[in-house]
Amino acid sequence: MQSYKNRSEIPTEYKWNLESIYANNEDWERDFQYLQKSVPELATLQGTLGQSGEALLNVLSKRDEIGKVLERLYVYTSMRRDEDTTNSLYQGMADRAMQLYVQVVTAISYIEPELLALPQETLESYINAVPGLNIYRHQLDDLNRKRPHIRSAEVEAILAASEEMASAPDNIFSMIDNADMKLPKIRNEQGEEVELTQGNYLVFVRSKDRRVRQEAFEGLHNAFLKQRNTIASTLSGQVKADAFYTRQRNFESTRQRALSAYNIPESVYDNLVQTVNAHTSLINRYLQLRKRVLKLDEMHMYDLYVPIVEEKEDKVTYQEAGDIIIEALSPLGENYIKALKRGLGERWIDVYETPGKRSGAYSGGSYSTQPFILLNYQDNRDSMFTMAHELGHSLHSYFTRTHQPYQYGDYTIFVAEVASTLNEGLLTNYLLKHTSDKGLRLAILNHALEDLRGTLYRQTMFAEFEQAIHSRSANGEPLTADSFSALYKELNEKYYGGETFIDDLIGIEWARIPHFYSSFYVYQYATGISASSALVQKILHEGQPAVDRYINFLSSGSSKYSIDLLKDAGVDMTTPEPVHQAFQLFESYLSQMEELLG
Repeated sequence: MQSYKNRSEIPTEYKWNLESIYANNEDWERDFQYLQKSVPELATLQGTLGQSGEALLNVLSKRDEIGKVLERLYVYTSMRRDEDTTNSLYQGMADRAMQLYVQVVTAISYIEPELLALPQETLESYINAVPGLNIYRHQLDDLNRKRPHIRSAEVEAILAASEEMASAPDNIFSMIDNADMKLPKIRNEQGEEVELTQGNYLVFVRSKDRRVRQEAFEGLHNAFLKQRNTIASTLSGQVKADAFYTRQRNFESTRQRALSAYNIPESVYDNLVQTVNAHTSLINRYLQLRKRVLKLDEMHMYDLYVPIVEEKEDKVTYQEAGDIIIEALSPLGENYIKALKRGLGERWIDVYETPGKRSGAYSGGSYSTQPFILLNYQDNRDSMFTMAHELGHSLHSYFTRTHQPYQYGDYTIFVAEVASTLNEGLLTNYLLKHTSDKGLRLAILNHALEDLRGTLYRQTMFAEFEQAIHSRSANGEPLTADSFSALYKELNEKYYGGETFIDDLIGIEWARIPHFYSSFYVYQYATGISASSALVQKILHEGQPAVDRYINFLSSGSSKYSIDLLKDAGVDMTTPEPVHQAFQLFESYLSQMEELLG
């Protein structure tokens, strides 16, 4: 594994090319000053949108021109800051970019209300009369779809002003979770006392030493149990805030309002939950194998994360990972591989960890830049999977920005995880085909099964929990720590109870899930991996026709609604079929693992 004390030691080819955005900070400053002058000019156009189609095009064009430059400003400073989070210069520049973003949002806030003040017939006549407006047709049609849920200008102003107050539950929970929560000390494998943190919890709960797993599980959840009433109040407050906006926007439910943002039918949510519920016997078959291999008389919730096979050392250098990923993704065709090699060869990726560098991994960039990937590569198989995942996002961005205008040069979260998890699926398929070593095959299968379990089952269980608490609130039922915990434990019993002892402490786990403050969000992880699993099978079995549809999907950005983009790719998420296919994949991996383990 490469180890560097600072960025200056790293060869240039392993550092992302941020100079392609701005050669130096002075160039960034020029764009910043340009925008500061342009934003007030855009604000002076308020009240002109209804005058003519030409006037409307003028405002929308200026808005988009400012948006392109603003994105470049922000991604440059945020990624420079992520190179070294202790660098005060780029912290300050990133803050300035965010302040400018707020100014821009404020300056253009009049555009949607003015558009909605125009009858749809007037907008249609403008589009037909002014050729340059045709590119905005899908955007304007989407705005018209939301017309029944838009209020008067006065009410809209009040709703906008209330958002800061409505974010209080999330902010309070974040402070409890990240700043005030004190976790106990536990004993590690060597019997030494160590501080338990949210960061090292996963390390300890994956320990081969069952005592360590149990102490970590009980230490973490007991800490949240002590805060149960306070956190119940924050989550209840979030549900009530959501209900307030649901009523004001004239939706029947908070779920309907959340899914309506991307025009996702509610049947997608229901199909997911119902189909996963129909496959709980499959997860319990996997848990039965886990219990047998771990030689446990009784399996507890703290036994769910420890690898059930020895993690065989499998060193994979960054260069080797790139070569393997190219081979694994070759079913996606020549154009995809050409773009992939370009990404690997043109410094899209910031590869190695250095002191102060942001942890984790992400794919970034803007419409007018190349894609960028932050990694902290560790010369192992997990890092290779992370690399394939982030390359999926970046290739999605590359194809979208290459084929779509700025107006549709991005994509929704509903489809974002499809491109990334599809790459992981193809990589798993490749490694299993080219690995005869029993230990390595078991490790790969274990990784794949845990990924599907954590995404497909766990996120759907979260989705069920969300649906239940919002429904109960809508029916006037009180939301308390006891009711949250009883419901959460009941769901765990439904999903895992066939083979696992459901410890009472698992009932408090709801209190540590930050995603519950972004209501009806997590289901998209489960739908994403379901869609990608179905697409992997189509690509491997149908060949070029499926590849062509997939590349078209990657190239479509947000030019259509997400559900329609997936239909065009060959996956209809309004039916249970893609989720069924994900379970067929799960069962295939499980059968292979059962056979290898005898």
